[in-house]
Amino acid sequence: MSQREAARHFGISRDSVQKMLAYSVPPGYRRKAPIKRPKLDGFTEIIDAWLEEDRGVPRKQRHTAKRVFERLREEHGFTGGYTIVKDYIREHDRRGREMFVPLAHAPGHAQADFGEAMVIIDGVEQKAHFFAFDLPHSDACYIRAYPAATSEAWVDGHVHAFGFFGRVPVSVLYDNDRCLVAQILPDGTRKRARLFSGFLSHYLLRDRYGRPGKGNDKGSVEGLVGYARRNFMVPVPRFPSWEAFNTWLEEQCRKRQGDILRGHTEAIGARLARDLEVMAELPPAPFDACDQASGRVTSQALVRYKTNDYLVPVAYGHRDVWLRGYVDEVAIGCGGDLIARHPRSYEREDVVFDPVHYLPLIEKKINALDQAAPLTGWELPPEFATLRRLMEARMLKAGRREFVQVLRLLEAFEVDDLHAAVKTALRMGAIGFDAVKHLVLCQVEKRPPKLDLDVYPYLPRAEVGKTSAASYMCLISEEAR
Repeated sequence: MSQREAARHFGISRDSVQKMLAYSVPPGYRRKAPIKRPKLDGFTEIIDAWLEEDRGVPRKQRHTAKRVFERLREEHGFTGGYTIVKDYIREHDRRGREMFVPLAHAPGHAQADFGEAMVIIDGVEQKAHFFAFDLPHSDACYIRAYPAATSEAWVDGHVHAFGFFGRVPVSVLYDNDRCLVAQILPDGTRKRARLFSGFLSHYLLRDRYGRPGKGNDKGSVEGLVGYARRNFMVPVPRFPSWEAFNTWLEEQCRKRQGDILRGHTEAIGARLARDLEVMAELPPAPFDACDQASGRVTSQALVRYKTNDYLVPVAYGHRDVWLRGYVDEVAIGCGGDLIARHPRSYEREDVVFDPVHYLPLIEKKINALDQAAPLTGWELPPEFATLRRLMEARMLKAGRREFVQVLRLLEAFEVDDLHAAVKTALRMGAIGFDAVKHLVLCQVEKRPPKLDLDVYPYLPRAEVGKTSAASYMCLISEEAR
């Protein structure tokens, strides 16, 4: 057939027949001249200038396509439509997107970061900040959750990760978190935070940092954060404590080592062996992951740490003390003595009491017993209230003071042992501090109590006569009758 006859036979144009004869596979549409935008071409330079200026302003305050369209109409008399403006800006953004180079990861190196997810701990819904530690060569990981992403949490997460793998990596890649980097100097070097610097010195670890605002520099751990959130935090985790949650997370990380990821023929655990061969041994002792601070005890026996007040024994009032802030507790000491330990509070302007610390002062100021704020809400077994009522009924104000002395036994004994001693004292009718102290010592030492009630003149006394031979003779004579 001729081309004209083929076009007539198939009902297509002669140009289409000519292309089919020239190409074995249709090449599709080909643009021979640049796109002409008669209404927009005169404004593209203005749009480009606006978008270039946007690089120096916050992301949420940059031009949208709608805002560019409105400004072109109002300020420059643009008469075109919104669609051509939107298409131009979309193409401009596509041309400006960053390209990336695939990376190969040598064994023994790591990356670390923090992520966030909602969890329910002890019935309270709250935000968890989870530490993510990744070995990019093998894709082995370690995840640990904390109430806050503090400096102590960063270091504590590393300590637990090193313990999990049993080795220390050659280097770790970080972003420029303020908990790690105190300042970026003009030459690009980092001035490390004090706690983090001590941690690096302890493990002889080389730290590396990505570019500010460039999360793709540590893409492996960024991907791990998303993986952990999708796989370990859905549905919302519910655990009785942070320790139980972290134990479960460790099990998931260990279970994941049996997976074979896309693009690999070996499981994560098999590739992890090559990582561990290059990594260094653990030091003899782990690093003490705590923030160190100092303070002075107030007249109310309180010392402030991170906006919260913690109670110490009243004997240390107005003295200088040192503080150690761990992820789960605050330790307070004076000189070489540890004087108090409290669960750490992540609230603001909170007051953390230990009622036992105030008892020596309350013993002196006994009238403050019922109004002392540290004792408010202190839940003791009901036998303690019974003991106090009996003491006050028999000894009035002195009985109240003796009850405080009984409570002060908690400075040396566990509450369960003291509770058992109080119940025994009530059963025996030995209502006094000395009796309770003797009974709690017997409870701890596992020996029977021996109470001399002659030292308790206020207790009810029962007189029992001594047995004599004459008494037996009377009984025999009565039986004979």
